[in-house]
Amino acid sequence: MSLGSTSRILVIAFTSLTVLFAQGLALPSKFIQPDPKGFPELFAFTDTCNSYLLRDGDAALLIDLGDGGVLDHLDTLGVKHIEWVLFTHHHREQCQGIGKVDRKVTHVAVPEGERELFENPISFRKWFPKLNDKYSVYGASYARPPSQPITVDKTLKDVETFAWRDYRIECLSTPGHSPAGMTYLLRRKGGAIVFTGGVMHDGSKMTTWYDSEWDYGFAKGVDAVLGSVDKLIEKKPVLALPSHGPAIRNATAQLKTYREKLTTFRASYIRGYAVHKMTPKQSDPISKPTAFPLMSRVTPHLYKLNPETLGKNFAIIISDNGRGLVLDCGLFPEVLLHRLIQGMKKHFGLKQIDALWISHMHGDHFLLGPVLREKYGAKTWTLDSIADKCENPRRYDYAALVSAYGSGYVGSFIDGMKIDKPFRDGESVDWEGYKVQIDWMPGQTEFGCCLWLEIDGKRIAFTGDNLFADSSNVKQNGHEAVVARNSSILEEGYLLGSRYLRDLKPDLVMGAHSYVMPNPAGLLDRYHAWSKEIIRLYKDLLPEKDYEYLYDPYWVSAYPYRVDFTKETTQTVEITLRNFRSTPQLHRVELKLPPGVKAEPAVLESSVEAESRRSFPVQLTIDRKAVSPGIQMIPFDITLDGKRHGELFDFIIRTGE
Repeated sequence: MSLGSTSRILVIAFTSLTVLFAQGLALPSKFIQPDPKGFPELFAFTDTCNSYLLRDGDAALLIDLGDGGVLDHLDTLGVKHIEWVLFTHHHREQCQGIGKVDRKVTHVAVPEGERELFENPISFRKWFPKLNDKYSVYGASYARPPSQPITVDKTLKDVETFAWRDYRIECLSTPGHSPAGMTYLLRRKGGAIVFTGGVMHDGSKMTTWYDSEWDYGFAKGVDAVLGSVDKLIEKKPVLALPSHGPAIRNATAQLKTYREKLTTFRASYIRGYAVHKMTPKQSDPISKPTAFPLMSRVTPHLYKLNPETLGKNFAIIISDNGRGLVLDCGLFPEVLLHRLIQGMKKHFGLKQIDALWISHMHGDHFLLGPVLREKYGAKTWTLDSIADKCENPRRYDYAALVSAYGSGYVGSFIDGMKIDKPFRDGESVDWEGYKVQIDWMPGQTEFGCCLWLEIDGKRIAFTGDNLFADSSNVKQNGHEAVVARNSSILEEGYLLGSRYLRDLKPDLVMGAHSYVMPNPAGLLDRYHAWSKEIIRLYKDLLPEKDYEYLYDPYWVSAYPYRVDFTKETTQTVEITLRNFRSTPQLHRVELKLPPGVKAEPAVLESSVEAESRRSFPVQLTIDRKAVSPGIQMIPFDITLDGKRHGELFDFIIRTGE
């Protein structure tokens, strides 16, 4: 071999090694070395998340555990025991392998602010959820704790230094992806490396959306992420090692880009109107006072609560014959409803309320529905796809269902209300000489509808909570909150709903909560333009091509979400899987069952056709002698097209009072 040939081979070999070092050096086992020069004793292993192993002789420390697969390969590194596991946050896929850990040998440390999520996880799964439950969006939990308690040996505080052998690990509180997530920092020559949990994904992306959605469209979770990003930028890390995805090279530069991206996203995400600054005149510029001060006249036959009652839900059409059709009814005391009806009888000639139409699944739009049904004989109307959410709300895990309101807004707890007429999409009814049409209109939620009719020379659309605005203000696009836990996939939600309204061309839009929007054409154009913009921003923010998998917390779901075994020993649950892709997907979903519970089948392995849903019945049976009493959590351990996601989602059962 010539000297030139030898030189070329050496150059090629050196180049190959350089590439491996840049990407993380691969080892013969399933480990890689993400920083072989700076930290030759640091290794990474991936199953349901990235686990990072720091070796010292035959002992090691882990940062995050995943499914515990890392424990099966310790001998390839000469490691005999794990002394500590440090968790960056509480999500199940970080810790679902804890049962494989020898807790006599291995200690567990967690962020101080998440101790309760590790040690008392079932307290964050409510049989009777309420609007103000901790870590929930109006009763729908965004916490994803382990299915069984994990005993914690040590909690870690912000700016604390955790000492292990010769290593000094700095603890930085970095919430946003989880309520009190923590980053661990190691210093080395050339710059710090940080173990960031879910703060950021490579490419300056957000790891998941549904984990950072902490409130009803006010960006509390996004703001927490932004604060954590700023905190990390101050540390100037050169390498970030996240829970999911590849190592993040040029970490500080990526964090700065991420901050810019989040700032742009936030400006569009926040509601498209002045939520808490709208004056009564801006929210309702055309209604006229009447002899009955509580009510204003919109058109000769259409009335609503006066503008000073902004926020409450009540409008009514009164026909020439004195018959009434109520449009949503809630968020005020029952005594006020009786005053309204008596006043309308006296001043407007109301004789009978025929029906209550419900715009969408949220409980605040029919809290007084039972009173209208039982005391005034009103029938209840809504779209057929909404009906079961009204009748059986606790079978679902969505935000703001009627049962979550407790008895704080009405005299008694409402655990659902009968729907007398579930309309098909596009169905109309002749009422008092008017053609009243009800169409599916998604947006804020998949489970919403629009009621519209021609009345008093105008086409009037009742739109629920989809948009609110001062329609004359060109700076407002009117969109309401974006909330994944409303079941609100954007392409089949705000995009469709805004297009529908634009094409309907109403003369007047009646929003819920006492909003009236005249001359809405320009507003509806802006609303539709925003719906396209927010989709583009989500696609840029999330790392999956089919971003919906990181937006939607229901792409594997159970109906009912709450399964009651207090009287029965066998129940059937329907498991539904969604495919957002343009090609078929293969899945494996295993139900991780607690002792005393059996499922047939316990594993679902099949395919789902492109852009569709598929449901599977699963029969659950309990052994009362073996099952623990009370509430139990059953996670879904998900593998999609060969990629292991772990125990992302769950449902709950109750085996005793």
